[in-house]
Amino acid sequence: MDIRPAEDRDLSAILAFWNPIIRETTIVFSSEERTPESLGTMISARRAAGREMLVAEDAGEVLGIATYDQFRGGLGYVHAMEHTVMLAPDARGRGVGRALMAAIEDHARARGGHTMVAAVDAANAEGIGFHEAIGYARVGYLPESGRKFGRWLDLVLLQKIL
Repeated sequence: MDIRPAEDRDLSAILAFWNPIIRETTIVFSSEERTPESLGTMISARRAAGREMLVAEDAGEVLGIATYDQFRGGLGYVHAMEHTVMLAPDARGRGVGRALMAAIEDHARARGGHTMVAAVDAANAEGIGFHEAIGYARVGYLPESGRKFGRWLDLVLLQKIL
């Protein structure tokens, strides 16, 4: 498995697993699907700010992505980052997420990131467990902070000092 920066040729493969997550789950609170254009714009904006989207690839197949950006706007948060990690369904349980997270944390650390935040649906026990297994600690709980599929969603914040 190789981990490398995302390229334009990866956009359709990324969207093939990201958009079903948006459509069918509460892993992502947003219900707005991404397009090649919006994903390309997001990647460009993050790179312009010194951040990245990394892709895990094996034998030409995109297995997952990890990306990050500043946690909140303003100079006071310039060292606090929030990440997203998404895997294709058949990539789960194979160490892909761990490899992507190690790489994205290294990228952030090398550019002055001090802390990394994960915002996880409270109902996503697998996602919370994954983050705890790689050293993230629960630091916050925001009840009814999102809404999707006609119901309120709670959010768990986890944090790792880089």
